[in-house]
Amino acid sequence: MGSIKIDGVLDELAWKEVKSATNFIEQRPNAGKREDSSSRTTMYLLYDNTSVYFAGYCYEKTKDSISKELIGRDKVGINDFAGVILDTYNDKINALGFFVTPYGEQFDIKYSTNNEDISWSAVWESRVKINSDGWSFEVRIPYSALRFVSKETQSWGLNFVRRRNKTGQQFTWNSIDPKVNGFINQEGQWRDIGKIEAPIRLSLSPYFSSYINHYKLDSKPWNTSINGGMDVKYGITESFTLDMTLVPDFGQVRSDNQVLNLSPFEVKYNENRPFFTEGTELFSKGDLFYSRRIGGVPLHFGDAYNNLGAGEKVTRNAQEAKLVNATKISGRTSKGLGIGFFNAITNPTYAKIENSLGQTREIETNPLTNYNILVLDQTLKNNSSVSFINTNVLRNGSDYDANVSAALFNFNNKKNTYNWTGKFAVSHLTNPSSNGITGYSHNLGFGKTGGRWNYQLIQEIADKKYDINDMGILNTRNYVDHYLWTGYRWIEPKNWYKRVQINFNAYQSSLFQPFANQKIGSNFQSFRTNVNANSQLKNLWWVGLFVGYVAEGNDFYEPRETGYSFKSPQRVQFAGWFETNEAKKYYASVNYFVGIRKLFNSPNHELTLLHRYRFSDKFSLTQSLLYNPATNDAGFSQKLFETNASGTNVLKSIIFSRRDVKTIENVVEAKYNFNNKSGVTFRARHYWSKVEQRQLYDLNTDGSLSPARETNIALRPQNFNIFNIDAIYTLQFAPGSFINIVWKDQGILSNQAIDYSYFKNFDRTISEPHNNNLSIKVIYYLDYLNLKKLKKSKS
Repeated sequence: MGSIKIDGVLDELAWKEVKSATNFIEQRPNAGKREDSSSRTTMYLLYDNTSVYFAGYCYEKTKDSISKELIGRDKVGINDFAGVILDTYNDKINALGFFVTPYGEQFDIKYSTNNEDISWSAVWESRVKINSDGWSFEVRIPYSALRFVSKETQSWGLNFVRRRNKTGQQFTWNSIDPKVNGFINQEGQWRDIGKIEAPIRLSLSPYFSSYINHYKLDSKPWNTSINGGMDVKYGITESFTLDMTLVPDFGQVRSDNQVLNLSPFEVKYNENRPFFTEGTELFSKGDLFYSRRIGGVPLHFGDAYNNLGAGEKVTRNAQEAKLVNATKISGRTSKGLGIGFFNAITNPTYAKIENSLGQTREIETNPLTNYNILVLDQTLKNNSSVSFINTNVLRNGSDYDANVSAALFNFNNKKNTYNWTGKFAVSHLTNPSSNGITGYSHNLGFGKTGGRWNYQLIQEIADKKYDINDMGILNTRNYVDHYLWTGYRWIEPKNWYKRVQINFNAYQSSLFQPFANQKIGSNFQSFRTNVNANSQLKNLWWVGLFVGYVAEGNDFYEPRETGYSFKSPQRVQFAGWFETNEAKKYYASVNYFVGIRKLFNSPNHELTLLHRYRFSDKFSLTQSLLYNPATNDAGFSQKLFETNASGTNVLKSIIFSRRDVKTIENVVEAKYNFNNKSGVTFRARHYWSKVEQRQLYDLNTDGSLSPARETNIALRPQNFNIFNIDAIYTLQFAPGSFINIVWKDQGILSNQAIDYSYFKNFDRTISEPHNNNLSIKVIYYLDYLNLKKLKKSKS
């Protein structure tokens, strides 16, 4: 094979001599239909001792037929795209996808069963050229970006993909039947690949960052810091890779969408730290890993405030534990055994307490902690697998340790039309002063996954002691749940639609075992059911409807006291939504929901609106709005205690309130990309939620409410505002190398002033002291093979 210059122009002799892939088949909306000659696709594939080369020509009648915008790496937006999907182990379960857009922006994806990891990124080369009759591209994927087993000859799973966004079409080289479960198992074959050797895979990404922070309420308003660290990727073998982050810095990740939490459960936030989002699909098996636990809120964060002496105050209390390092090792053997190992260490954290004389003391709020995960995942025939996962948290000192183990299976029949799944898990908390606590959970599922009509039946059980919250997240335990889903699809376009699906859901939950001192005899918790339908219309709009019913139930968690329950009200629910054609300059999505609760005749409305306007291929503005007023909502307010004859405080009553809750969230985003290597994004979010208590009630032992007997209990209004700005400039100055300049701003207003309007609250939130942070971070990608070539050329 002659040399290929990656410039987007297919003028090398090698492309003319290799056989092309043509006659692409429509995947959607007209599954199985051959592409038109006026918009035909031609793609090519080659390889040598170092790389896979992929190229193609996507024909169009005119340039205007191409849907394109500059949006940044690893994003799709309204873009057409073309790409290749490689199943290098040929196991029909795992694959890698490499895609380019008409403006030459890259995005790559790691596929596994029922999962697409869009955060996975590799370093590869591509160029694109827009022509009068379409667009062409060339791609070089170095073997260092892939994982495969070196053999004399081998076969890989292969498919080429093209999307034409303005027509809503997607095409593949090897046909994908939408009635068949999965798509990696429907790939074609790239056979007789001559002996290729997996190269030494070693890359270093050292970083340097500098921060300036200003918050005028701090004793030292201006603070600066300089940081440095490194990410390392090393191919231990041809199939296994070590990923390590040393002295990581996540200060530039996007701000969390903080909310006023009225529920008895913690808020689950998205993971935005790159190391914990990229290549973690193995560790996500069994839903035992919630990565925000690592470097999260210290175990004894609240103890700093609970143990203050007279005249003492907390002057410093770290809200997150400091991550020292984290390591991932993952890969898959030639026999299909996937192995994953994860380890992370956080340093101890301390709170500083000062008394009225200026004397200070420190208390430890989080010990030195080690987090560990081990995963074994064996692929089987028929796209099936069995897995084992263990998570382990070890804490220095007298704090407890936690261990969870789970065995999972996922079996499909030969035709891949029926599926059996299951998980059996055991948790164990070890305390040096006791024998520990052991809990158990399992779920079993059966479903039909092939054809137009599908269904799934699931049972899940967890006992009282099952606890995964040291490394996972589970809000409730002690339940036995049953779930039914069934749906029917019309996938052949007709006069007014391109596709339609109708679903039916039913869910029933009960306690697995009665709670200690349970006040009611029933273990029933909840039952809900709904029917929903969605359709893509001929004009590429989407529309949907939802009708639901929730039976009266028993909420054992809202009272915040074991043994008590709240009789949750019967509800009927309705929703409708639509979204316009996203390829147009103006795009809008509207969703309206209303739920009517029987208790207090309480309506809950929720309107969400998102709309975007693209002024050009470089610049767009987006606004999203949430408006959620709930009238006569019922919820927990407080507990009242009294002192008994022995001088002990005992529970006197649990107070609920009838309350009006109003929430508004407004987000504005702007994007301007200078080219396919640099751009600016701006995101501003204002969240406002207010709670106005109308009347107080005692929670009775049967779960009902009656007017509070105590008449001197003060109402507790709440007014919570948070405002965030995340403004980011990114420049990719070399493959895998970036300069990021980030400005983050946050202001919080929390009080009891509920009489102000939305705009007055916004104004007062802006007027509050804000925490401003400006940072610059430089990441430089160093590849061992490139450094070796450079050294040879100089010698």
